[in-house]
Amino acid sequence: MALNITRTVIQMVSEANEQVEEISVANALRLVKQENILFIDVRDIREVAKTGRVLGARHVPRGMLEMWIDPETPYHREFFAEDRKFIFYCASAWRSALAAKTAQDMGLTPVAHLEGGINAWIDAGGPIEPPKGQN
Repeated sequence: MALNITRTVIQMVSEANEQVEEISVANALRLVKQENILFIDVRDIREVAKTGRVLGARHVPRGMLEMWIDPETPYHREFFAEDRKFIFYCASAWRSALAAKTAQDMGLTPVAHLEGGINAWIDAGGPIEPPKGQN
């Protein structure tokens, strides 16, 4: 049986980018230490363990995002109820675009995602928390 995909991931990412604010690394670097900003890392835990994460970021497994945002689930994380702007990121900005759109669709505001992901952040010399056990 042939696979009949009606929307590709590239189309979905493109649609997300049209609907969600995309923050450049240069602008994000100015925001990283502000109390009203929270970076959300949606990469796989193995990626985080390999490269570390943006200074002060929270790791949210992509597969748990909706449950962690929704206060009606037993998995809800209180940091999503804080009065902050949430900046999502992944390795290169595809997953974070989709995650930010999902969060926005759920009513979480304000949200954005990091243009170029953590790869662009590292290339720009952005501050990183090293993986646990590495200092």
